[in-house]
This record gives sequence, structure tokens and C-alpha cells, in this order.
Amino acid sequence: MKNICNLFILFFLFAFSKVFCQESKHFLDEVRGTISLTHNGIALIPSFSLGEPAMLVDLKFRKGRFSIEPDLRFALEGKPWSMLFWFRYQAIEKKRFSLRTGIHPALNFRTIEIRRNGASENILEARRYLAGELVPNYQIKDNWSVGMFYLHGRGFDEGTKQVNFLVLNTSVSNIPISNDLYLNFMPQAYYHTQDDLKGFYTAGFLTLGKKDFPLSVTAIVNKAIDTEISPEDDFIWTVLLNYSFDGSRKKNQINRGF
Repeated sequence: MKNICNLFILFFLFAFSKVFCQESKHFLDEVRGTISLTHNGIALIPSFSLGEPAMLVDLKFRKGRFSIEPDLRFALEGKPWSMLFWFRYQAIEKKRFSLRTGIHPALNFRTIEIRRNGASENILEARRYLAGELVPNYQIKDNWSVGMFYLHGRGFDEGTKQVNFLVLNTSVSNIPISNDLYLNFMPQAYYHTQDDLKGFYTAGFLTLGKKDFPLSVTAIVNKAIDTEISPEDDFIWTVLLNYSFDGSRKKNQINRGF
């Protein structure tokens, strides 16, 4: 039954992407999204993983400099994992330099065990967060950029109360490997604090795609250099199958990284 429900959800999302792009392209400047399936769900901070198969849904609706970008992650059995609702503003957009700011409320879900009427029972608990971001980026060449991503988050429920996430990255896109196939590569190093704990990490994102084709494959690896933060997995990896759709007025825009 769960597999049938998951297939129905995927079909609905694919159909929604086609219909919504057609209906909204005359009002919005950009409508796009990516739906990914993976054997090991990776969080926004890649040192954290779900540890089981997951579906990730990233959407973007932009008008002018403002955009709304839901980031939804689910276990394939149907349980929600995290939900972020980004409200972003492109403060600076020059030929080479850009600066993005944003804020998002978020829900993080976990399964906990409670006692009810003398019996144990598992329930889904939601924890609330609010975070802001600052993202400068410099375009060295048309397909090569360097940038920084800084996020500060606050938790309102039991658990983590304060998070800092500072990333230095470079992105090389549209690396040709044949007439139709290309690679996107983004290595990064980051510093992460969680209340009084801290950690240093490196990560890499490699995507294989085909021109004018909606499917692509992404490999993600994450390596802990020195960390106090649990879980202390020294190495995390995952592979994602991505379906991307784009209803923007201007297509073939260069990926600017984070």
C-alpha cells in the first residue's frame, strides 16, 4: 500500500510540474523544480543523513528579485523528514557579482516513543526552526564561480537551539564530456556549529546530465575533518536520480551554486 501511495505522489508531482509551469509562466519570471530519489537522504547540512531511501522536492517561484522556494524531504515510506520554506531576495545581481539574502521557517520531524494507556507507541514529532542566509557569489567565467553560504538558525523546541553553517565553495558547470553529456562539479569546505559543539567538513557534488533532457544523476560525498557533533559518521555518500522541470521565461540559466 505504501508503494502505491508513493507512486501516486510521484505521478501527482510530475503532472503538477507540467500543468503549473504552463499556467504560471505568463505571471512569474521563473518556475522550476527538481524531484530527486535517493537511497540515503541528505540534509541541507550534508553531514546529516536520513539513513534510508528518500524523496527530495525543491521548487522555485520567482517574480523579479523575490522568490519562494519550498525544500521538502520525505522518507520513501511516506513520513516527512524536513520542510523548509525559503523566502529569498536577490539584493545584488551584477554581471560578475551577486548577493542573495533569505529567511525560512522550517519543520524537522522525528519519530519518538511515548507511553499511552500503559503501552508504548511511536509518534511523529515536529520541531520548529527559523533561519536566515547570506550568499555572496562571484562569477569568474561563464561556467565557473566561487562563493560563500552562511546560515544562522534558531530552534524553538526541545533539542538544538542555535546553528551556524558557513560554507566556502566553487562551482564549475556545463563541463562537456560529449556532444550531449555534461558534468557539474561543486566542491566545498564548511564549518558547522550546533549549540556549543562544532565541526569542520568537506563535501563534493557531481552531477551528470544530458542537454535538453529532464533526468540527471548526482553523487554527493561528505567527509568529516574534525567534529564534536553527533552523528559522528566520518564519511557519508549518496546517489540521486533527479527529474528537473523549468517553466521560466529565460531558460538555460547558469547554476550559481548554493
